Amino acid sequence: MEQQAYWAIAIFLVIYGLIISEKIHRTIVAMIGAILMVATGIVSQEVALHHIDFNTLGLLIGMMIIVSITAETGLFRYMAVWAAKKVKGEPVWILVALASITALGSAFLDNVTTVLLMVPVTFSITRQLRVSPTPFLITQIFAANVGGTATLIGDPPNIMIGSAVEELTFMAFINNLTPIAIIVMLVYLPIFVFMFRKQIHTTPELKAGLMKLDISAIITDHKLLRKCLIMMGLTILGFFLHQTVHLESATVALAGAFVLLLMTGEHKMEESLSRVEWTTIFFFIGLFVLVSGLVETGVIAQLAARAIDLTGGDLVATSMLILWLSAIASAFIDNIPFVATMIPLIQEMGQMGVTDLEPLWWSLALGACLGGNGTLIGASANLIVAGLAGKEGHPIRFLSFLKIGFPLMLLSIALCSIYIYLRYLI
Repeated sequence: MEQQAYWAIAIFLVIYGLIISEKIHRTIVAMIGAILMVATGIVSQEVALHHIDFNTLGLLIGMMIIVSITAETGLFRYMAVWAAKKVKGEPVWILVALASITALGSAFLDNVTTVLLMVPVTFSITRQLRVSPTPFLITQIFAANVGGTATLIGDPPNIMIGSAVEELTFMAFINNLTPIAIIVMLVYLPIFVFMFRKQIHTTPELKAGLMKLDISAIITDHKLLRKCLIMMGLTILGFFLHQTVHLESATVALAGAFVLLLMTGEHKMEESLSRVEWTTIFFFIGLFVLVSGLVETGVIAQLAARAIDLTGGDLVATSMLILWLSAIASAFIDNIPFVATMIPLIQEMGQMGVTDLEPLWWSLALGACLGGNGTLIGASANLIVAGLAGKEGHPIRFLSFLKIGFPLMLLSIALCSIYIYLRYLI
C-alpha cells in the first residue's frame, strides 16, 4: 500500500476510536476526521464533495421537518393514550400496544424521531398507573430498531444503503425486509410480556383513572393535523412511486416538507428548521468524507479482496459473514459509521466477480439495524431513550440492558440467517 493509504487508515482508526469512546461529541470528531482527510491531501475537496451522499441527507432533513410539525398537533400522544384505553389500562397490553406503535412509527418516520415522541408519552402513562417505565422503554428500544429495519426510511443504515444502490427502491425494502421484521417483532413481543409481566402490576383504581382521560382534548390543532396527515400520506405515496416518477427519495421528502411549510405559513419555517437534528446531518457529512479516504486510496478494495478470499467468493458464506459481522459490530459501535464503511466494500465485491449482490445488501441492512439491539450503545435510538430515562430518574444501565439485549439480538440474527438462506441462497 502507498503511504497515503496508511495515513488514511490511521486517521480513520483514530477517529473511529474517538467516536466509540464518546469522550468528544461524535459530530465534532467526524468533521475533524473529514477535514484531516482533505487537509493532508488524501482526497481533494472536489472528490470529498462527490462522496457526500446528498440523497441521504435530503431524505433525513425532509422527514425531520414533516415530523416536527406533525408532533405539534398532539397526534402521537393521542395514539398512545387511545391504545392504552383500548386495552382497558392493562399494563402488559399497554406495553404491547406502545411497542407496536413504536415499531409502526419507526417504519414510516424514522426510529430516532419515533422514540423522541413516544418516550414522554410512556412516562405520562406509567406515572398514571404508578408502574416502572423501564420495561416499557426497553421494549420500545427493540421495537424502534426492528420497525426501522422494515423500510427504506426507517433507520439511517437503510437510508444509506438505498441511496447507494439505485435498484433498491422503497418497495424493494418493504418486499424484502418487512416480512422478517414482522417475524422478529412477533417473536420478541411474547418474550417481553413473559419477562416483564411481574414488574408492571397496577391497581383497578389506577386503571380506572387512566380510562377517564379525555383523549379528545389531546389534539391541539385539528386544522394543522389535517394538513400534516395529507402531506405525510402524499410523501409516503411518493416513496412508493418514486422510481415510477423518476424522483429520488430525497426529492420526495423535501417536496413534502416544504409544501407542508407553505401550507402552514412562514411562522413555522424557522421553528421547524431549528428542530432538524443538524448534529446528525453533519455527522453523516463527516463520515462520508472520512470513508472517501479509504475508497480513494484503495484500502476498501483490498478489504473486499480479503473477504472474497476468506469465503472463496461463495455467496452463502459471504452473506452470512456480512450478516453476523454487521450484527456483532453494530452492537458495540454505532451502526452508521460501520455501514458507511461497508457500502463501498460490497460495491467493490461486485467488481471482483460476485455477480448477485442483493443478498449481501439485505444481510448488511438486517445485521446493522438489528445488531443495534445488542447493547445500549448499538444504535442512536438506544442512546436517546437511555438519556431521556436518566433525566427522569430511571437510568437504564449498560450491563442490565446487555443481559437482555445481546441474547435477543443473537436470536433475531439467527432468524435472519434462516430467512436469507431460504429466500435468496437455495
